[in-house]
Amino acid sequence: MHTKYIFITGGVVSSLGKGITISSLGALLRARGYRVTALKIDPYINVDAGTMRPYEHGEVFVTEDGAETDLDIGTYERFLDVDLARRNNVTTGQVYLSVIEKERRGEYLSQTVQVIPHVTDEIKERILEVGTSNNAEIVLVEIGGTVGDIESLPFLEALRQLRFELDRENTLYLHVTLLPFLGASEEYKTKPTQHSVATLRGVGIQPDGIVLRSQSPVPEEALRKIALFANIGEHGVFNAYDADFVYAVPEVLEQQGIGRFVEQLLNLERVTPELRVWQEAVRTLRSPATTVSIGVVGKYVAMPDAYLSLMEALKHAGIANEAEVEISWVDAEDLVKGDLESLERYHGILVPGGFGVRGIEGKVQAARFAREQGVPYLGICLGIQVAVIEYARHVAGLVGANSTEFDPYTPFPVIDLMPEQLEVEGMGGTMRLGSWPMQIAEGTLLETLYQPGPSGVVHERHRHRYEVNPEYVPTLREAGMIVSGVTPGMEGRGEGLVEAIELPNHPFFIGVQSHPEFQSRLMRSGPPFRGFIRAARLRAQAASDLEASNLEAQV
Repeated sequence: MHTKYIFITGGVVSSLGKGITISSLGALLRARGYRVTALKIDPYINVDAGTMRPYEHGEVFVTEDGAETDLDIGTYERFLDVDLARRNNVTTGQVYLSVIEKERRGEYLSQTVQVIPHVTDEIKERILEVGTSNNAEIVLVEIGGTVGDIESLPFLEALRQLRFELDRENTLYLHVTLLPFLGASEEYKTKPTQHSVATLRGVGIQPDGIVLRSQSPVPEEALRKIALFANIGEHGVFNAYDADFVYAVPEVLEQQGIGRFVEQLLNLERVTPELRVWQEAVRTLRSPATTVSIGVVGKYVAMPDAYLSLMEALKHAGIANEAEVEISWVDAEDLVKGDLESLERYHGILVPGGFGVRGIEGKVQAARFAREQGVPYLGICLGIQVAVIEYARHVAGLVGANSTEFDPYTPFPVIDLMPEQLEVEGMGGTMRLGSWPMQIAEGTLLETLYQPGPSGVVHERHRHRYEVNPEYVPTLREAGMIVSGVTPGMEGRGEGLVEAIELPNHPFFIGVQSHPEFQSRLMRSGPPFRGFIRAARLRAQAASDLEASNLEAQV
């Protein structure tokens, strides 16, 4: 079987859900048994997403090989249940940097280096390499942004050329557009989609199919009108209307026949997809056995996409525990003022990752509240660091303990850069990125959660710069803190850097230096999240039983 390529473009507006659409289609193809991978092309000139503000771009997703990528890569991984890599996210910055480096090395001697063919050839080479390196039968390629953006033109030209180089039965163009609804006239307006398709045709691409994003199901009349004016058969227009849960989107599209449509155009065998795992997950989301309330104490709370993978990991853990997870965003800066009463209503407290000093003392207060009040606590990356700072100050007696990221002159730098990091130059060069091993200590709660097997080693992804300072680990242990996970085999680091901590005699108090949310899936939730929600559910049940008992006593 020749590798097939499905190219997805967007129109009308950006951020309309191309990532969910392409991921849902990929899930349907995976459910048919095909080897599927995905590629996100971002037209921005940044080489990667590592230095972008979360408020502007959402979270930075990290792959197994340590690439800092667009958050859509995480959506692909969760829906396709595959591990992607650096090559699966291409940016304009990467393409032009590569072309310029080749020119400097003399690979284009005597040639005038131009967008066509040199830049477009580089783009095509990267697209084809994703299919080859992943041994994929089907490659989903998403072009970020909107048709008509000037920065997207070289990528669209590359897609146009690939239709002729790969043949029609190996390529398929899908165009995702917004179908706005005007309340005044109470009708869906098709004109923006017509103009978007016309713009796409203007660069030489006639879409084979259209996926319409809308708030609610679109009337058949509007679908037929779009098919007519977009020069597409009626069976090539699909409606990805807002679903109650994103994990319902694959079945919504399958019921409309998008799977059969792709099979026909790419000359694939007709296969009935196995969607049981999706159906059961959606059933649980719609009819959970109970509800737990989780307070997420962060600094980017005005932009939930900054914590997208974390939110999905909590949702996966909720499904595993048959519980609806209600997430409340708690601004860490509000807690700096001492407003801790707001934390009392939560069944669990989670402190996620982040950088910079803003809101840190509020996060420290949240960790202290969870420790002293017996509230289940999960600290992710920065969350383990603030837990260590809090414990060092208030239990181990290290008054003024802090991270040198926030206080370079702290008398007790319990969180610090390691000596080998101080010599590194370049933005991001001191980061610990990608998949790292974690040796789990026997007899710990962490071991119960992970069930690591005889070796006791598991792998999780990292994105951080500062570490728990090994010099203070003995003091923390003497004060009662359990180091339940370390990085094994680090020369000159004794037993290894601290990967996880937990507290004894507490319902659930765990901090991990990694980001287990990056590997959480609908099919298998991240172990720390699953255990955290289980503990929160027990706390919710205990609170409910107490309330019922008090009510009965009053009666």
